[in-house]
Amino acid sequence: MQLRAPAILLSARPHGETAVIVRMLTEQEGLVAGYVAGGRGRNLRPVVIPGNRVAVDLRSKSDSQLPFATLELVQSRGPWLSEPLPAAAISWVCALSATVLPERNSYPGLYLALSALLDAICQAPSARGWAEALVAYEILLLRELGYGGGPRPAAGDFAATLAAFEALAEPIHHYLLADRKGDVMAARALLGNRLARMNDQG
Repeated sequence: MQLRAPAILLSARPHGETAVIVRMLTEQEGLVAGYVAGGRGRNLRPVVIPGNRVAVDLRSKSDSQLPFATLELVQSRGPWLSEPLPAAAISWVCALSATVLPERNSYPGLYLALSALLDAICQAPSARGWAEALVAYEILLLRELGYGGGPRPAAGDFAATLAAFEALAEPIHHYLLADRKGDVMAARALLGNRLARMNDQG
């Protein structure tokens, strides 16, 4: 396998003393994984942050071998990880995508939607500017994987958006995460609590 493409980094799992195994979403190849030597070192640690946009170079000698990955940072989400709401949203959508998408299946619509969602999370002045896009992404993910998804809330109605977000918890857990290891839904629960507090505060 040889691939060079823009990608959204979704997860980075420590491997050995200094390496990481990353999972990334590309527009044409879908979800791909790679071994990044020195990924936990000083130079690459800021690169292997979930949500970052990177240029990836993947190379392997056979389809059964985990490719070696070389990463170049294109756009960092690091500055927003100190903000509770954006950090929770980035963590959730990246963990969900990394967990449920099958490898090497092309989902160009999901790639573009996730890229736009992450941009909105980092650029909007508050969650009211990106919550609808988050719900739309969850609905699209359910539809792309064959589970329907439900109607989108009315534009500009934050209360309806929160209600739709709450309603999507059950199908996401039941259809997408029922057989997965680890409690990925905990990241969504944290995000939901923070959105609800923001709504209560007006």
